[in-house]
Amino acid sequence: MSDSSMQWIAAAFFALALLHTFCAGQLEHLAHRHPRHAGLLHLLGEVEVVFGFWAIMLVAVMALALGGGAALDYAESRNYTEPLFVFVVMVMAASRPVLRTVMAALGTIARIVPVRTPLAKAWLGLAVVPLLGSLITEPAAMTIAALTLAPQVFRAQVPERAKYLALGVLFVNVSIGGTLTAYAAPPVLMVASTWQWSSAFMLATLGWKAALAVLLNATLATWVLRRHLDGAPTGSDGAAQEASVPLPVVAIHLALLAGVVVFAHHPVVFLGLFLMFLGFSQAYERHQSPLILKEALLVGFFLAGLVVLGGLQQWWLQPIVSSLAPVALFLGALGLTAITDNAALTYLGSLIAGISDASKYMLVAGAVAGGGLTVIANAPNPAGVALLRRGFNGETIGAGGLLLGALGPTLVAAAAFLLL
Repeated sequence: MSDSSMQWIAAAFFALALLHTFCAGQLEHLAHRHPRHAGLLHLLGEVEVVFGFWAIMLVAVMALALGGGAALDYAESRNYTEPLFVFVVMVMAASRPVLRTVMAALGTIARIVPVRTPLAKAWLGLAVVPLLGSLITEPAAMTIAALTLAPQVFRAQVPERAKYLALGVLFVNVSIGGTLTAYAAPPVLMVASTWQWSSAFMLATLGWKAALAVLLNATLATWVLRRHLDGAPTGSDGAAQEASVPLPVVAIHLALLAGVVVFAHHPVVFLGLFLMFLGFSQAYERHQSPLILKEALLVGFFLAGLVVLGGLQQWWLQPIVSSLAPVALFLGALGLTAITDNAALTYLGSLIAGISDASKYMLVAGAVAGGGLTVIANAPNPAGVALLRRGFNGETIGAGGLLLGALGPTLVAAAAFLLL
């Protein structure tokens, strides 16, 4: 089999995976209607399983067509640092000492500001935490924001349309909120070294515009949600209601999390720190809530599948990216981000020789602006889905609902990057 034939097969599997993400909700409904096959249908209805499943199918086809050695070589040639990092940072950021500390700080701020506490907490979760992602990385910000907002917004009493709006705002704000520095947002990280973009450069070109869009999106969403927040709990969530955590335990958790963030591109180091975190958590189990290992593993599986499938899409993505003028490139990047990971898109752009400064800006701006349109558009999105889907009907987040909910905030972000 020729290389071109395998490229077409990989593109077909990628298209099937995309179609599968839009059908996940229907598969969950079928699972309830056909109990005999409920196990398989529930498995295939898990959004986090989709890309990992089709990646396994692709590697199996490669093994049949090219031989087991070639398939194994391809699978081992992929870089799995990002899936591993997201898995680790999700578990650590959601631990009780870290989560309790952040939520206590947000609760204190919410009680000080001159508005109702549930309203203030919702705004802080949609605005401040995504911007905090520029310091602690976007996956950590997504985890903390999702767990903060879950008892406030993503509950049965809030209408589905309002929840999808909040979800769209959260995803878009996390995607653009990490652009104040050069290391926190995956699509920026992919080009920062090659194009020599520093954190100061990011703040001066993209960051301040992103911050304005984040604040506007959060304010508008909170205003829409204001009537549905009256029944939200006024205190902290369950994690914060548990027994207090000693300060030394909190300090060690925060230090280990900081170490993981600093060494985010060195899996040997951050995995070692994670193992130390697991040992410490076990030793002081009385100060812990159950770790979200299952959710984090599913998200890591999703992203690893995207890495495997996305590795064979360069042949059609790169010509599109390299052929567009700056403004067309912005719109093209925004649209392509909906069907592929925005970090993969900017990485392909970094391979283009002689790309102009204007095109560089438009590519990254479009990629981050479109990062909330679908689950696969931005690496932290699967983490948000895993942590918030229980708040939706059938415990399923529909791809169409997310797309509609994210359209408004995406347009706000696009306008900020294009017009300011």
